[in-house]
Amino acid sequence: MTLPCPAPDSCLVYLIRHGATEHNLAQPPRLQGRRLDAPLAPEGQWQAERTAQLLAQVPLAVVYTSPLLRARQTAQRIALPHRVPVQPVDELIEIDVGRWEGMDWAAIRQLDPQWCELFEADAGQYGYPEGENFHQVQQRAVPALRQIVAQHLGQSIAVVSHNVVNRCVLAYVLGIPLSQYRRITQDNCGVSLLRWQAETVKVITLNTIFHLLDGQPL
Repeated sequence: MTLPCPAPDSCLVYLIRHGATEHNLAQPPRLQGRRLDAPLAPEGQWQAERTAQLLAQVPLAVVYTSPLLRARQTAQRIALPHRVPVQPVDELIEIDVGRWEGMDWAAIRQLDPQWCELFEADAGQYGYPEGENFHQVQQRAVPALRQIVAQHLGQSIAVVSHNVVNRCVLAYVLGIPLSQYRRITQDNCGVSLLRWQAETVKVITLNTIFHLLDGQPL
């Protein structure tokens, strides 16, 4: 397989969602923001290992990560074959989901029906009660990524973050309003490849999960 190589004035960013935790795997899933710092579940550890194998031949210069444990564990596994540093970045931390932390959507709709309706109409503006909205996440994550990219022109890097953070970054790159964030899928350990060049950002792949299918039906 021929791996992409960045031009001297560009940076290739492998943007990755962390592996699954027990909250992600629960039926129904439970919200997990910055207040819950859960480790990877066994399935999440397997996902991180498969992602590390996928990227083993990519010449990664560094792996950046959210400071939360589930992201750091994923990043450490990806970095291991390359023997490169793992650098936490505060701005990549998951959204604060406020008083909905640890709840499933059925319980949320029962607790806060009116706010839930506002959130589902425009999470960019209304966000999570007593937490953040998606616009606030985008306003901290995108400038942080721009600063990171500027340090790695001509290199490939990995960035491990979260469902909402990645969706906000990708919405910015794709020009999608945050009210339409559900159009952007982010599976656990899904990999998106971005080519960042000056003020231009191009999505090369979006939420690649071939390495996780392992014979599963689509």
